[in-house]
Amino acid sequence: MPLSARIESAISQAIGMGQGGVAPPKLSKALNYAVTPGGARIRPTILMSVALACGDDRPELTNAAASALELIHCASLVHDDMPCFDDADIRRGKPTVHREWDEPIALLTGDSLIVLAFEVLAKAAGSDPMRAVQLIRTLAHRTGMPNGICAGQGWESEAEVDLRAYHRAKTGALFIAATQMGAIAAGQDPDQWEELGARIGEAFQVADDLRDALYDAETLGKPAGQDDLHDRPNAVSAYGVQGAVRHLKDILGGAIASIPSCPGEAALAQMVRAQSERLTPVAPAVNRA
Repeated sequence: MPLSARIESAISQAIGMGQGGVAPPKLSKALNYAVTPGGARIRPTILMSVALACGDDRPELTNAAASALELIHCASLVHDDMPCFDDADIRRGKPTVHREWDEPIALLTGDSLIVLAFEVLAKAAGSDPMRAVQLIRTLAHRTGMPNGICAGQGWESEAEVDLRAYHRAKTGALFIAATQMGAIAAGQDPDQWEELGARIGEAFQVADDLRDALYDAETLGKPAGQDDLHDRPNAVSAYGVQGAVRHLKDILGGAIASIPSCPGEAALAQMVRAQSERLTPVAPAVNRA
């Protein structure tokens, strides 16, 4: 089965769990709405690629880990789009959840996806309880405080922001989770995979900052210029466009060099290179300050 089909199947099964029984119709529909269409599914792709590179001897656990990680990511997008944060009208080319329904449904959708992520991992624990516990702890660590995406969102409320720490928490956390959870699912030591995830996450955030500054809403499929609008710390304001592009290339080069030795190292390096090409913006106006 192609990797993309495997990911979509795992996510579909997870959403089916959340919609089971006598569920509130609006919230039930919103769960599926929030995760489809799924964009690039870059985080579960990285997770599965690492697991495959390490042997993938528990594919059912890998599937659960990949879907759980994507559910957390989608939950964060639902919450980020709400009026209390970005107040965005569009996400992935369609109305955001709070615009399609309302704020209470959006809040409950994000909350439900977070809870569902951990239920998916718990349900898969029968194949290897110790690995499942590690997966749950890792995902929790990279979701909450003090080092997860909640911390990243919290940095936006601070008067002084460490840009590197902000990027590592807001975006890097789930990329670190992706590489570490892929290793855990395959029975490998997750610690040696942290650097790769951190570097990919930092690169992704810099690329996102560039796209936010250079592209329009139609190209992005979501509102553009949000960093300037909300006065958020970002790589373009810190380095300028050309400096941010150079910084992005340096980070991606370091990411490939940081891949630990494993049976599928060459294939994994190829995947990272492919993601690097996808990440690097083709700027319509690179001369912008």
